[in-house]
Amino acid sequence: MQGLTLTNDKPMLVLGIETTCDETAAAVVERRGDGSGRILSNVVRSQTEEHARFGGVVPEIAARAHVDLLDGIVDRAMKDAGVSYVQLSAVAAAAGPGLIGGVIVGLTTAKAIAMVHDTPLIAVNHLEAHALTPRLTCALAFPYCLFLASGGHTQIVAVIGVGNYVRLGTTVDDAMGEAFDKVAKMLSLPYPGGPQVELAAAGGDAKRFSFPRPMLGRPDANFSLSGLKTAVRNEASRITPLEPQDVADLCAGFQAAVLESTADRLAVGLKLFREQFGPPRALVAAGGVAANQAIRGALQDVAARAQTTLIIPPPALCTDNGAMIAWAGAERMAIGLTDTMEAAPRARWLLDANARAPAGYANSRAGY
Repeated sequence: MQGLTLTNDKPMLVLGIETTCDETAAAVVERRGDGSGRILSNVVRSQTEEHARFGGVVPEIAARAHVDLLDGIVDRAMKDAGVSYVQLSAVAAAAGPGLIGGVIVGLTTAKAIAMVHDTPLIAVNHLEAHALTPRLTCALAFPYCLFLASGGHTQIVAVIGVGNYVRLGTTVDDAMGEAFDKVAKMLSLPYPGGPQVELAAAGGDAKRFSFPRPMLGRPDANFSLSGLKTAVRNEASRITPLEPQDVADLCAGFQAAVLESTADRLAVGLKLFREQFGPPRALVAAGGVAANQAIRGALQDVAARAQTTLIIPPPALCTDNGAMIAWAGAERMAIGLTDTMEAAPRARWLLDANARAPAGYANSRAGY
């Protein structure tokens, strides 16, 4: 249930809390009356070391770490920003989608702060926070096209306005970052796997193996990476034991297939955008996969062919962080939206309320 507040023409300070996966984060952001923004603090504690020996994020360990870390990180964010709780216009927390244990920790902490200091609460959709980040970094006007690619999400979204999103494409199985991590794991590369695959691919021969280009040429803008991942596994099994050059060539072939498929899917997504909403102001890339330099190059080519601008926020704002949550909270508050203490944590939360899962959709996280 949502409440209303009328502060759209006033500057505001918002504390943002992010705990949806394995980063414990808090930040304070200022939104000025003219709609521009400024980050006053942004504290992120990654749990990579806690999960490394398991080769992936363990939800129970992540939730426990959030409990142990969050109070101290919020305190540091407030001190770094040089503001007191009574100066806050609102407290925002990522209420989903994500690992439910972590989401509960962050949202409960935000509710406690809001209640103690009689401050408005804003329950933020984590995906909306990614979608609105370029308005914080470069004051981007609506509408624009978002490509969100991370370990949990792969989507193409038309960002029409605050709270107004249309999903143009999603994955029917694995998210892109998840596929990179799984390929890394099957090739015995260290965790987190995505950067390791990129590093190995730099020394490999992308033409040695003939991998499929999933969904190429389809009229929809959906993604599929499970079959490509299986093809890598089959080739790896065929030539076992693997030498370092084999691993490099497998990574190079996998990454090349992802690049070609992504370029095709985005070209279709941008075409659908233009047909429905006119020319986009920009193509925006967000999520941890946007840190991959080869993928950035492919996105630049796609944007150039579509005659639009590519915008990628700084790496620290592409991955999970509190500043994007605080900014999304400020953007929502500016149009009169806050939440009550009944706001519920959500493991799944579609950004586009009218979207439907594509045929064959099976993954419990990707696309949400």
